Amino acid sequence: MNWFNQQLLHIIHPVSLIGGGSYGSILQDCPVLLFFAAVLSTKIVLLILLLLELGVSFSILKYISSSYHNGFYDLSQTDGQCNNVTGLQLPGILDELFSYEGPLGAIFSEEAVTLHLWAPTAQVVRACIYRDPSGGDPLDIVSLEEVNGVWSARGPKSWEGCYYEYEVSVYHPSTLQIEKCTANDPYARGLSADARRTLFVNLNSDDLKPEGWDNLGDEKPALLSFSDISIYELHIRDFSANDHTVHPDFRGGYLAFTFQDSAGILHLKRLCNAGISHLHLLPTFQFAGVDDEKEKWKCVDSKILETLPPDSVEQQAQIMAIQDEDGYNWGYNPVLWGVPKGSYASNPKGPWRTLEFRKMVQALNRIGSRVVLDVVYNHLHGSGPFDENSVLDKIVPGYYLRRNSDGCIENSTCVNNTASEHFMVERLILDDLLCWAVNYKVDGFRFDLMGHIMKRTMVKAKNLLHSLSKDRDGIDGSSIYIYGEGWDFGEVAKNGRGVNASQFNLCGTGIGSFNDRIRDAMLGGSPFGPPLQQGFVTGLFLQPNDHDHGGEEVAEQMLAVSKDHIQVGMAANLRDFVLTNCQGEEVKGSEVSTYDGTPIAYAACPTETINYVSAHDNETLFDIASLKTPMQISVEERCRMNHLATSIIALSQGIPFFHAGDEMLRSKSIDRDSYNSGDWFNRLDFSYNTNNWGVGLPPKEKNEKNWPLIKPRLADPSFKPQKSHIIAAVENFLNVLKIRYSSPLFRLRTANAIQARVRFHNTGPSWVPGIIVMSIEDGHEGVPGLSQLDPVYSYIVVIINPSPTGIKFASPALQARTLQLHPVQLMSTDEVIKNSTYVASSGCFTVPPRTTSVFVEPRESE
Repeated sequence: MNWFNQQLLHIIHPVSLIGGGSYGSILQDCPVLLFFAAVLSTKIVLLILLLLELGVSFSILKYISSSYHNGFYDLSQTDGQCNNVTGLQLPGILDELFSYEGPLGAIFSEEAVTLHLWAPTAQVVRACIYRDPSGGDPLDIVSLEEVNGVWSARGPKSWEGCYYEYEVSVYHPSTLQIEKCTANDPYARGLSADARRTLFVNLNSDDLKPEGWDNLGDEKPALLSFSDISIYELHIRDFSANDHTVHPDFRGGYLAFTFQDSAGILHLKRLCNAGISHLHLLPTFQFAGVDDEKEKWKCVDSKILETLPPDSVEQQAQIMAIQDEDGYNWGYNPVLWGVPKGSYASNPKGPWRTLEFRKMVQALNRIGSRVVLDVVYNHLHGSGPFDENSVLDKIVPGYYLRRNSDGCIENSTCVNNTASEHFMVERLILDDLLCWAVNYKVDGFRFDLMGHIMKRTMVKAKNLLHSLSKDRDGIDGSSIYIYGEGWDFGEVAKNGRGVNASQFNLCGTGIGSFNDRIRDAMLGGSPFGPPLQQGFVTGLFLQPNDHDHGGEEVAEQMLAVSKDHIQVGMAANLRDFVLTNCQGEEVKGSEVSTYDGTPIAYAACPTETINYVSAHDNETLFDIASLKTPMQISVEERCRMNHLATSIIALSQGIPFFHAGDEMLRSKSIDRDSYNSGDWFNRLDFSYNTNNWGVGLPPKEKNEKNWPLIKPRLADPSFKPQKSHIIAAVENFLNVLKIRYSSPLFRLRTANAIQARVRFHNTGPSWVPGIIVMSIEDGHEGVPGLSQLDPVYSYIVVIINPSPTGIKFASPALQARTLQLHPVQLMSTDEVIKNSTYVASSGCFTVPPRTTSVFVEPRESE
């Protein structure tokens, strides 16, 4: 009998004997009830006893005694009697009484398997053991014993390879009664194909390790500094679902990454050789929305879709008709954080998903790419006692999910926000990260909606991961990089639930966050603003579209402000970086503001900034350029805009981040949210034959209001890039990566180094509209001043021209240097960029339209 039930009997039995008229003997033995009798009324005490009779755990009483002033009770009546009672929330008292740091999940030893489940509010817990993944009667039903809120059982080694599910009898606040909940183990490491049962899987088994797995820590691609990271974001299914050089059985899954001669892998090798260091995989854990058993999927006939007009409504209609029954979803619907997704395995049954996931990581490491997992700890897909995707809320109802003052679950992330401010939620997150790092040897983590997680949790995560060592854990934890979305909104905004992991709060932690400021300045507006609002690279002021930006003077000022925002971003978004703004004032990055007065800069060091212009969310880079630019410009001009944007990201200080396909002019037919748009709208073509433009109007649900803008663009054949455009875009992207990695000056490691070496010219009110001029200076061996970092180049100038015409820019500060166009650009097949020139006597540069030119000063000339 657990502690709760003992206390329940201790209180309820005397009441049933003596009735409600005399309860003095109970109060003597229960100080918490004595407290209520003293400060409230006998009615409140009897109400509490009634709640206990209904199954509410005794431990809530202490929590109530410290919380009754916090809105749970209305005692405003003058007679002191209770006027109203609302909900009771347990997490505080559970953390105080039942925080636990011992083993959880299935633990394997030479002789036995033991189960451990943290469920302090449960009345009864049983484990049903099955031989098969579905159907059949249990081999055994084991009752777990409870000690201090943790339920445990010991079983034979023969359980390994079997399946189990928990039956938890527990009071559930959503139904106000005791429920018998059937659930997976929150610490599951394997699942049945239908994800209804937990697999007893020993991740240390040699049978689940690819050849050479234990030595993979010694084979990791070199990483001298986090400043050397460049990230490429990819969805597992996107990578190979459309790649006919991959065996059909493995397309869209883990094993596609092991085909060394596939079109996709050959493309990744080119990226890695040019400088991409980390492959960021969209969610790979067990998520809802895609059945793990492929034979249950529905699909459309792509041959029929290919015959339809490029602006037809029919493609999206067919895709949407099966959108919840096909094999596609981004995966931001977490069910169990610690198990690889079964639909990506060639066989979702048994331990195959574990083995194949490891083969994927190993194969990617061996082509030169480290692996980042996209983790979604901010919410869960299911809740309540009956939802088949609910796990944590069946085990300890009311604890894992964050609730508002009315007792309702917070849904600001989308649904079922989790509460990392609670001890055991934080512990589950940390344990899960440790599992992926040690057992799957992943190299980094991207935190979805990181701002909804507490800063304390993120700092603990970083410290825990960095404490891992190759000798003890098989990996060098100091090379694991973590970053995420530091958006500050919902119930956590402005530290509403504790100090959260928002952009500003993370300053000084070394944890990266996405820089939406540089994205918005480059593209125009925001993802939630007017779709035609232009930005620095999409024609603002320089090539206006039909959107009313407020007149020419306003547009010119908007361009100047956008340039300031981009320059701060190019200086790694450092809050203390000093530059001259468009008004001629010397300001820090934190003194440059967004339209609503929010500081642009928030980082204390360069690796706290993830610079990006596109990601899986919102339209692709090519699509947004096609939407925001004037209808009459050529596809060649849009291709140059695409490259201009990626070049700014690649040549900025901080960590560059690219969406898969940015380098191939990727299109989703202007779909702004393709999370459930099927393979059709998300296709990648590594043969470079198509960029997927014009495959029909994008799905109605998220895009219908923009269909009038989208339809004429899709219908116009001049918008569609040809194979030659795609090949040129890939080469230009590879070249700009090669330039980044040709000099350490593009990857400075400290804020002081950036402030001392990076300078922006063409600033102040007399600037040449639209031109960014950045110089990076190196020192000279044996000469006082700056230390020498680059043995090849002593000075670099980057000039970014978003204008539709060529420009000339002269600066006395850049006169009399021995600058020349970077060798990579001199050797490029891009004939336009070769028209870039520099005249030393005047310090005058010539840069072609929509071009980023890089000039370097070789040390050989000294």
